[in-house]
Amino acid sequence: MKPTLLVLAAGMGSRYGGVKQIDAVGLHGETLLDFGVFDAKTSGYGKVVFIIRKDIEKDFRERLFDRIARNMDADYVFQSLDSLMSAEEAKQMEGRKKPWGTIHALLCAKEKVNTPFTVVNADDYYGRSAYNTMGNYLSALKNDDTTHSMVGYILGNTMSKSGSVSRGICTVKDGYLENMVENTKIEYTADGGVVSHLDGNDIILTGKEIVSMNFFGFTPKVFEYYDQYWADFKKENLKSEKAECLLPNAAGKLVKLGLGSIKVLTSEEKWFGMTYPEDKKIVMDELKKKIQSGYYPEKLWEK
Repeated sequence: MKPTLLVLAAGMGSRYGGVKQIDAVGLHGETLLDFGVFDAKTSGYGKVVFIIRKDIEKDFRERLFDRIARNMDADYVFQSLDSLMSAEEAKQMEGRKKPWGTIHALLCAKEKVNTPFTVVNADDYYGRSAYNTMGNYLSALKNDDTTHSMVGYILGNTMSKSGSVSRGICTVKDGYLENMVENTKIEYTADGGVVSHLDGNDIILTGKEIVSMNFFGFTPKVFEYYDQYWADFKKENLKSEKAECLLPNAAGKLVKLGLGSIKVLTSEEKWFGMTYPEDKKIVMDELKKKIQSGYYPEKLWEK
């Protein structure tokens, strides 16, 4: 069974300052997503599903989706503030502008996923080896298995010199995830160290921690748990203007509750991505090097 790639592409891009998911960074106008989908297809994935906002649909199709759909089985769904909300719940969201987070996004695409699947961010470069490793793992699973997975990265390989990053810091035991805490603001200190600003405290890190980059592998069985997690979240946070229902926190709780395991597959890949405007040139330069080395063809897609 070929796994599905599920791409979280509905973020607002507030720090970047634009719709970074469809910004051209390749030699022929390719987006960072083009390279991720190319790596997934090369690694045996059979389908890609994008989660986007309705307001970027026209540009998304013109600048990315129509090209991808000519080369791979592709689909997309919308994530909006009132997605998965009853009429009564929608009335309680007055003033809310911020998206509801990655669990909400995941559930918006539930009906489009019928195989084990990988979840990735639209604005991160993960590396082909990660797709290969995850694809091989998921291909051996059945849809009702509860042995999920993630690719863990070394924190120091995922930092940005342009500003802070958000990472799920993991505790791993015997190759499996034991705990994960989303740290939404990790950055370099003035002397080159690494610090996380978490819940009002400054936590000094080594840079060698294993972190989640939202590169998870699940079977469709996980939707049963995430449906309940989302329902519980809504009860507590429906009137909040900022609370987000985040995938790393939900995945960590799944393990704590004993509802499944998450195998931690590791990667030595060095991350780069489109978090800040200054990142675009870095991404373009890194991709150009990979093309010049033969890692990628000069033109990704034939059509």
